[in-house]
Parts: sequence; structure tokens; C-alpha cells
Amino acid sequence: MYTSETRIRVRYSETDQMQYVYYGNYAMYYEVGRVESLRQLGMTYRELEAMGIMMPVLENHSEFLAPALYDELLRVVVTIREKPTVKIRFHYEIFNEKNTLIHRGETLLAFVNQKTGRPCRPPEAFQRLLEPFF
Repeated sequence: MYTSETRIRVRYSETDQMQYVYYGNYAMYYEVGRVESLRQLGMTYRELEAMGIMMPVLENHSEFLAPALYDELLRVVVTIREKPTVKIRFHYEIFNEKNTLIHRGETLLAFVNQKTGRPCRPPEAFQRLLEPFF
């Protein structure tokens, strides 16, 4: 199992009239956490794309437990629980500044060959980076 953490400060533009984070912005927080998770692992999205791999989102699930508020510093914990095949599932937990779990979610992405548009296995270099965690 691989886990990483990223911090995100809630900007005013991400909130609604109640000063809560607008629900649609959690997908953006997932993406920031996911991109930084791969960077911390040792491979960037840019490097995957240079290898001819795209990673479209197939599923996106969210569970709202409590609101995130304007100017809070959120901690986004990203976990990969299963070794990827042609798909990879990311799990997210978002904590507020009081270390209270306020949100849970997950996304399922596919590895897709840019030239053919067909699903494929992750690059060998990516698999080697994840190997110690499984």
C-alpha cells in the first residue's frame, strides 16, 4: 500500500455563499493530491505522458462528512491500496486543520496508450516504483 500527503489551502473562489468549499471542487483536490502523490513516488504525470500514457478518470466517488471552510489548510491523504493493472484506484481522505476527517473519496483511472486509445498496462518504470509497497 502506498500513501502520500499534500496540503491545500482553501481559496475564496472555491467556496459557496455559506463559505463552505463547493462540492465540485473536491475533484480538483483529488487531482492535486493524485498528481503530487505520483511526484512523491518518483514519477510525474508529465513523464507518464512522455511515455505515451494518458490516465482518464473512469469513476469519481465522494463522501462529504463535514464542510471545508475558506482559508483552512487541508491535508489530503492519497492511498493506492491495490497494485495497478490496466486500472488504478486512488483513495482520498481530507482532514481539516483540527485533524478532523471531513471528506472521503476515490477515483478509478485507466492507463491508456495515447497512440492507439486502448487500455494498457502501466509502464515498467512506474511498476518498479510501486513494487516496494505491495
